[in-house]
Amino acid sequence: MISILAFLFVFTIVVLIHEFGHFITARRLGINAYEFSVGFPFSPKIVTLFRHKETEFTLRLLPLGGFVRFSKDEEADESLEFLKEKRWKRGIIISAGSIFNIIFAFLLIAIALMFAKHISLFDAAIASLKTIEAVSVGTIQLIFNLFAGNGSMDSLSGPIGIAVMAGKAADAGFINLLYFTGLLSLSLGILNLLPFPALDGGHLIILAIESLKKSPLSHRTYQIIGVAGISFFIILTIFVTYKDILRLIA
Repeated sequence: MISILAFLFVFTIVVLIHEFGHFITARRLGINAYEFSVGFPFSPKIVTLFRHKETEFTLRLLPLGGFVRFSKDEEADESLEFLKEKRWKRGIIISAGSIFNIIFAFLLIAIALMFAKHISLFDAAIASLKTIEAVSVGTIQLIFNLFAGNGSMDSLSGPIGIAVMAGKAADAGFINLLYFTGLLSLSLGILNLLPFPALDGGHLIILAIESLKKSPLSHRTYQIIGVAGISFFIILTIFVTYKDILRLIA
């Protein structure tokens, strides 16, 4: 039970930080965000917590993650509205989620190290930057090796594996959970910048292609890329979850 609660808390926090990055940046650039929701995107809306300007802050049935809706009509395809915005604005908004995750990770890791090692804030900040560098390089190398056929899928964890790690971190104390949350936020930020369909990095690649050809891709192309990306990550999630279960049984 502790593992599940710790996972829900930690994962939701880092996703909300990511989505807040998209949300506040869009606001600053004059682009309307009509919903900021806590919970899984496709789950039913339970309640509207409050409203601020055009944004409705809501709670969804499945308390996992969160999302921002840029379409005024809940039933409409929000990408149509968002795709009308200038490319440079879309690029900044898309990048902001990962940037916020990395900044959040830096702060949490620095605070955790400061209290765990009893060092100064400056030394903790330097150690946090070194941790971010090491994890970033390691993650990129891992992904590259996997696609080059030199890596092992055993190094990847799905929701169950993350839940187990979150539970162990919670059992070890608040500082350990804080550090783990920072690492998870960092991982989310880095992975979202990878140039794969359905990830922010994939959308940035599309923006670069559109800029080079000086014309937008068709909405149909966006849909195909989106479906392909989501399908890939569903299959990947099922596979790593299966691996997580095997590790637990063993």
